[in-house]
Amino acid sequence: MSVGEVRAAKSLVDVLHREYPGMTIMLTTMTLTGADTVLQLFGDTVVHRFVPYDLPWAVTRFINTTRPCCLIVLETELWPNLFHYCQLSKVPVILANGRMSGQSAGRYKLVSGLTGATLKNITIIAAQNQKDAGRFIALGAAAEKVSVTGNLKYDFALPDDFHARLAVLKQAWPAGRPIWIAASTHDGEEQMILKGHAKVLEVYPRCLLIIAPRHPERFSSVTSLCRKSGLRTVRKSEKSCPDEPEQVYVLDTMGELLFYYALSRLAFVGGSLVPAGGHNMLEPAALGIPVITGPYLHNFHEIAARMQEAGAASVVHNAHELVTEVTRLFSNENLRHDAGLKGRNLVVENRGSIDRCMHHIRPILNKYATNPAGLI
Repeated sequence: MSVGEVRAAKSLVDVLHREYPGMTIMLTTMTLTGADTVLQLFGDTVVHRFVPYDLPWAVTRFINTTRPCCLIVLETELWPNLFHYCQLSKVPVILANGRMSGQSAGRYKLVSGLTGATLKNITIIAAQNQKDAGRFIALGAAAEKVSVTGNLKYDFALPDDFHARLAVLKQAWPAGRPIWIAASTHDGEEQMILKGHAKVLEVYPRCLLIIAPRHPERFSSVTSLCRKSGLRTVRKSEKSCPDEPEQVYVLDTMGELLFYYALSRLAFVGGSLVPAGGHNMLEPAALGIPVITGPYLHNFHEIAARMQEAGAASVVHNAHELVTEVTRLFSNENLRHDAGLKGRNLVVENRGSIDRCMHHIRPILNKYATNPAGLI
């Protein structure tokens, strides 16, 4: 799982823990960042392993070692060998929060024979929406195995101690400063964001930009870029709270983004001014924070469309448009409140995917409730 998928899985894992307390849950990731996210979100309540390469010998060894009772895969991860050997070992495979974009479907269609065989080894496909379901079926999934359950990302829950920790953080931070956050940024975006922030400072001289690069290995290079741009910059690892003269605050820690969304008046969600496909806009929306995004949103097309239709998010294409939108929102508290409220309502109205997904998972896991086994 990626970092985003780990976060999306949290609410589902919480339900599984509650309903099947004797069952061991194993989460697999491909990257160290994903592994770190598992540790931050779950601690020692789950077992973590790195997913094996999709090679016959690696997959069979992994299955024989972990002896899972069920495999739950999130979104668009289709692993031909893993699914094949799960089927041979009589391990049910559930594709939860299933997503299949038109672009992905086109690529899978190029190897239609392999794709069709892989999909036939899936026990249940719980798709995010009707379009996703239709694409899975068109690629070879049996229609009776496919259902629409909604998007798990709407069901994420705030940490239990969120409000208490946020209150402590707010006491330490300077009151009254206009703050905006650029979250999950990628290479090529920070230049536009910093150029825009310099212009915003001409209108709001006390304004602070919090910038949170998507990948930890870029923390140092982004900090250097900020300083080379002439903006007074400090990293969180250097100072827990920025002083008034500082203009950019680089969030170089993991697992704290929600708190810094909540400190901000508005949020730009990155991976969208460059062709990375965007990132999750629902977290700031759930906190009542208006969202700005770029045009490259193919990984979050449906969510982005709903956010825009609801008036909770706006799209910009360059630094100039970003400045215009940031200053527009800063200048009108009622506008910010209205956009934030629409985003929060959208999240609330679309919750329930977990219940619909569990409707399909329970009959499988109930067979093993008295005989705990691994769950990937």
